[in-house]
Order: sequence, then C-alpha cells, then structure tokens
Amino acid sequence: MDAKLPVRSEGDLMQKRKLGNSNLEVSALGLRCMGMSHGYGPPADRQEMISLLRAAVEHGVTFFDTAQIYGPFSNEELVGEALAPFRGQVVIATKFGFTNDPAQQVVNSRPEHIKQSAEGSLQRLRVDSIDLLPAPRRSGRADRRVSERKLAVAAGLEPATTGLTIRRSTN
Repeated sequence: MDAKLPVRSEGDLMQKRKLGNSNLEVSALGLRCMGMSHGYGPPADRQEMISLLRAAVEHGVTFFDTAQIYGPFSNEELVGEALAPFRGQVVIATKFGFTNDPAQQVVNSRPEHIKQSAEGSLQRLRVDSIDLLPAPRRSGRADRRVSERKLAVAAGLEPATTGLTIRRSTN
C-alpha cells in the first residue's frame, strides 16, 4: 500500500523553533544546501536548485545551511541568489574557518581569517549581516566583533564527533 503525503491546507503552518538564547526563530525543518553544489558528485542544475530553494520557502522552510567551503564559494552564491527575494523571512547559517586549499582542509580560526571569511560570505550571500556563523569543529573561540558587528549570532559549533570537548564561548 502506497503512503500518501498529507495535503497542506492554507491554515497549516510549519512549526518554529527558537535557536538557543538568540532572537532567531526558524522552521522546525531546515535545508542543508551542501549537496546542491558540493560533496555528492557534480553540482546540480543551478536553476533547478534555485527553484527548489524558493519552493522550500513557499512551504514554510526558513532555515538554510551553507558554507564557504562548499564549492568552494559556489554554494553560498547559489543560496544568496535564490533567497534574495525572501531575505527578511529566512535565516541563513554559513560556516567559516577552513582554508580553501584544495589539497587539504586546514582549520583557521584566527581573527583576521574569520573577518576575511565573513566579508566574503556577506558578498556571496547578498546580505548586510550573517544570521548565524557557527564555528567548525576544533576551531576554538570565535570573536563576535571580528566583522564590525555584521554577525547576528557568532556563537555555536557544528556537531562534534565522539570524544570532543565543547566549551561555550566566553565572548
């Protein structure tokens, strides 16, 4: 017997979640965008991915995850273009901290690198501020002030692997 997806009526809304102690409220379901242009074979068709991202918003998704390392850079550009019409309605998280050397991924969380990464992400995402900038695993402390306060939330870590110690940022 084939299962059918429920038909969404006009009154149905996506559930929301508040992120930590921030003022960011996001949909219970988010969309990790990495596979659209990185990691799982060749990049998908750009126009199809733009349509998919916009359809996700129309269905209530408001939380999107990308990173400068995906592509590198092309995933942030895709997400920025697709979500530009919805900028006040969505939350975009982008990650930083890796050098973009194709030979090896090296974590670099020095303040000057964080600032450089954040400035590049602002341009690629077509935004004035980054909603959420989680530090990659093992990157250490991220200074909230490194990009002239252009970050809505700079605290946070990607999911840790077993045996890794996580401390809350003291900033």
